[in-house]
Amino acid sequence: MNKTELVQAIAEKANLNKTQAKAALDATLEAVEGALKKGDKVALIGFGTFQVVKKDAREGINPATKAKIKIPAKKVVKFKAGADLADKVNKK
Repeated sequence: MNKTELVQAIAEKANLNKTQAKAALDATLEAVEGALKKGDKVALIGFGTFQVVKKDAREGINPATKAKIKIPAKKVVKFKAGADLADKVNKK
């Protein structure tokens, strides 16, 4: 599902027009992004949790040349699915 399809699904389920649904989705994504930038965790009970974690610098290998390279430290966004979401996905 891409963003356009998600906007369509939101519009249908929330009885909104596509413009309103897109505005709601954009506002939600901006709020999540803003919280993550501040270092906050975003927990949506039953759905999952987004958080920023630090990855330490490490040594790797360039697969083409087999030369050792240094991979710098960085922050990454991690998502952990909530129990309800995991149960719904695993139901057959």
